[in-house]
Amino acid sequence: MIPRIQKRGQRTLGLLYYLYGPGKYEEHTDPHLVASWDSNAPDPGRDETATLKQLQQLLDQPVENIDVSQRPKKHVWHLSVRNAAEDRVLTDEEWGDIARRMVAAAGIDDPERGAGCRWAAVRHADDHIHIVATLVREDGYKPELDHDAARVQAQARTLEAELGLRRLNKGDGTAAQRPTSAERHKAQRQGRERTAREELRETVRRAVAGATSEEEFFDRLAGAGLLIRKRVAPSGDLLGYKVALADDRNKDDEPVFYPGARLAPDLSLPRIRERWSADTHGQDSAAPEPASRPAPDGPAAARRRAASAAWTAVLVVEHGEDTVAAAYIAAAGEVLDALAKTSAAHTRRELRDAAFAFERASRSHVRAERGHDRALRQAARDLVHGGPALGRGEDGATTAMAIDMLFFLITAAMHWHARKGHAQQAAAARQTAEHLRSAYQTAAAQPLGVLYQRGRRLNRPMLQRQTVLLREVLPELAEQILAEPGWYALAATIADAEAAGHNPAALLSDAVTHRELDTADSVSDVLVWRMRRKADLPADASGAPDRGTVKRRPAASASRPASPGRRHGQDAAGNTR
Repeated sequence: MIPRIQKRGQRTLGLLYYLYGPGKYEEHTDPHLVASWDSNAPDPGRDETATLKQLQQLLDQPVENIDVSQRPKKHVWHLSVRNAAEDRVLTDEEWGDIARRMVAAAGIDDPERGAGCRWAAVRHADDHIHIVATLVREDGYKPELDHDAARVQAQARTLEAELGLRRLNKGDGTAAQRPTSAERHKAQRQGRERTAREELRETVRRAVAGATSEEEFFDRLAGAGLLIRKRVAPSGDLLGYKVALADDRNKDDEPVFYPGARLAPDLSLPRIRERWSADTHGQDSAAPEPASRPAPDGPAAARRRAASAAWTAVLVVEHGEDTVAAAYIAAAGEVLDALAKTSAAHTRRELRDAAFAFERASRSHVRAERGHDRALRQAARDLVHGGPALGRGEDGATTAMAIDMLFFLITAAMHWHARKGHAQQAAAARQTAEHLRSAYQTAAAQPLGVLYQRGRRLNRPMLQRQTVLLREVLPELAEQILAEPGWYALAATIADAEAAGHNPAALLSDAVTHRELDTADSVSDVLVWRMRRKADLPADASGAPDRGTVKRRPAASASRPASPGRRHGQDAAGNTR
């Protein structure tokens, strides 16, 4: 159940015309009263003799009874209450009771407290009602409406439990402002997938990802095609900024500007400055490189760096101090924004949705101690400067590697939020992980397919030796790994590591130390990427020579599917199970 207090207005009759009218898209059906301050109030929807003017005059009567100088400038209070699409259809009686409890919670009218304001609840659809009230009480005093939004939200959570409706997570005041109904309707008219507010928020977040100065930040905004207005003090100091889409205009054909703070709490100029001002101090020993370090050559190297930074960050989020963990979680959002911005077409949509969802998880009341997150912010910067990645080759394979590492970082963030009781943030992180899972399956299909085929061609003595190694190093996971289709890709990786002069046992042991694997669809897939990153092996093995191969009949499939969970019929030594 979502209660939303709209902006206060001046014309009661105008709002009633809308509520009892057909709607902007003729979506209003059978508008009628379900409750009001007076059981005898006229209902223009069901009573042919009643008029909207009569209802308006009765609602406004307490306002008219006081001196003009004492009347509120905007005396019309408007609350909409909407159920989720999967909720059952409530009766008029149930909606009427909801309306009475909402106005009591808000401080509009509570019969137990005496004189209240006049109000009316109108239903013109199955899933929601609108409550209109006038903000002068029957005794001429004005109601106390401080924190009315928080009180109606709390009442909604109680009603959800009582009525068996979808339970929404309690907010903590750190969420970005939702688009208004007017903004949503405008986006629909313009054929936009998202509202202007949401598009601007996404563009600003991408612009700030890895940025190190105001100049760079504003250059990125301009490069993205946004209109920018800066607020400058008489001294010449920059105080704030506003942005607008070039094609988003008001009725006067003027651009509609949004201040950064109205897009999201952490997008105000002072909060953005905290990110790069902290880059010169408070660094973690695990991330000593300076922020000015040259970006690696190309998108593949940038993705490797992002994978390494995410690998280190998992431990910090799981075991570090809360303020430092909060900084890492916030910086993870920058990496997601940068990865989505530079990804290939076949993974771009899921990565963009992942970054969009994680925006809610990047903030909480635990204030981030910036500076410790330098490695992640540098990784985001490298991704941006590394440029767009191709969908195949080393670019595509390292994209899968980075997504795999980020999946575990986002999962760690989800667990951290859950432990802190941050329900909305934990839910957002969970949704992000699902998008990353889908993006990973797309990105990993080709490179893991190549490794799978190479592993299938390894001779039996080598597979037997690797099986013994796996059981010695990872006795608790060995049988699970050997039963996974991904075992052959891992076998090929172990062979590559050994040929490159590495100790496979040490690499395997390090790959599972202090990093949870319970959420992995395929443990072998995870170990492949961790080992290839640690040993600096090519992520794309399509051009690598086969080692220890034996001639086999052509496989029925050209590549090994990336989707996890299916069992094969042979173990590592080629024996039938």
